[in-house]
Amino acid sequence: MTAAIPTKSYPTTPLSTKDSARSITTSTSGSSLADVLERVLDKGIVIAGDISVSVATTELLNIRIRLLIASVDKAKEMGINWWENNPHFSTQSQGLIEANHQLLQRVESLETELKTLRLNAAEG
Repeated sequence: MTAAIPTKSYPTTPLSTKDSARSITTSTSGSSLADVLERVLDKGIVIAGDISVSVATTELLNIRIRLLIASVDKAKEMGINWWENNPHFSTQSQGLIEANHQLLQRVESLETELKTLRLNAAEG
């Protein structure tokens, strides 16, 4: 013979105003994902953490992680603009690197030619 397991039934009627006043209100209630993302990018968010690997009392590895999520305008406002001067993120700087390389080759060629002229002048 099997025993019947009692089940709890949940009301299907909407909450009364008394019950809805006790409901939990979150900071994102009624907000879409776009609204939340806009707030985060406008204000910025920092995530920080440390990872340490040790054996006994000897620390073998220590990693510090710092992550800032913000809009470009907010980052510039905070004084963060490393991407503007990083050659890997700027097409203009790639051209400058190539021009610098060509100039270095040209200077090396001129120095070699100058040494040759000086040796010829000394011999003659």
